[in-house]
Amino acid sequence: MGVVQRFGKYVRTTGPGLNFKLPSGIEKVTKVKVRHIFKDEFGFRTIRAGIRTQYAASKAYLSESLMLTGDLNVAVVPWIVQWRIKDPYKFLFKVRNVRGTLRDLAEATMRLVVGDRSINEVISKRQEIASQAQKLLQKELDEADTGISVRTIEMKKTNVPEPVQPSFNEVNQAIQEKEKMIYQALGEYNKRIPQAKGNAEKTIKAAEGYALDRVNRAKGDAARFDEIYQEYAKAKDVTRRRLYLETIRDVFPKLGKKYIVDEEQKNFLPLLNLGQAEGGEK
Repeated sequence: MGVVQRFGKYVRTTGPGLNFKLPSGIEKVTKVKVRHIFKDEFGFRTIRAGIRTQYAASKAYLSESLMLTGDLNVAVVPWIVQWRIKDPYKFLFKVRNVRGTLRDLAEATMRLVVGDRSINEVISKRQEIASQAQKLLQKELDEADTGISVRTIEMKKTNVPEPVQPSFNEVNQAIQEKEKMIYQALGEYNKRIPQAKGNAEKTIKAAEGYALDRVNRAKGDAARFDEIYQEYAKAKDVTRRRLYLETIRDVFPKLGKKYIVDEEQKNFLPLLNLGQAEGGEK
């Protein structure tokens, strides 16, 4: 698009195609690339892009990416802002140094977002941080009337400064081992507790069944005793005799060998050899 100025004052904005303007010195046209996607890099610079991209020395731009996290750790956070011009008039006339303003607002926004996160979140949740930073940056740019639309914010590999990387890795390893032990303990807990509850429930059910069986048997025995007693009350001699015979019938087979001797028998010793093999047989 073309922005036309007449004697330095903004007059109109023209679109693509055939347009007319007054001769040079009266009107001036400034072409603005509204479809072009611009890119600003923070914490690093690309010297030559290609299959083997070359970057400038990281230490030269380290100050842009060094940030303090919410848990008071220092992180190295490089990122890229891709943007385009959505309003040529605002982009040219509302802000004196629009490119510098963009970089300052982008850096301030990223530091604000990173400052609300822990170091682990900054490393592991880059997409979430980039999305939040893009929304905040666009809001700040609109309030500043820059005429810029932020297309994307891409966060590069985030890490801690090189001098503290070994210690940071050891801390991360310890945290991972701690979480592993917690998960193992929870797994064992989830395995043992239901099993113990099942065994307890089984024991309770077995005890309840045993108690019910004993109670029913006791009630049955009591009812049987009542019935026998009623019959006994009706005919005591007959019932007593029947009970005696039934008891003998149940007990007598359990006594083993039995010898029935006539009370008038004087000598019963020879009878003790009955049923045994003869002494001469071997």
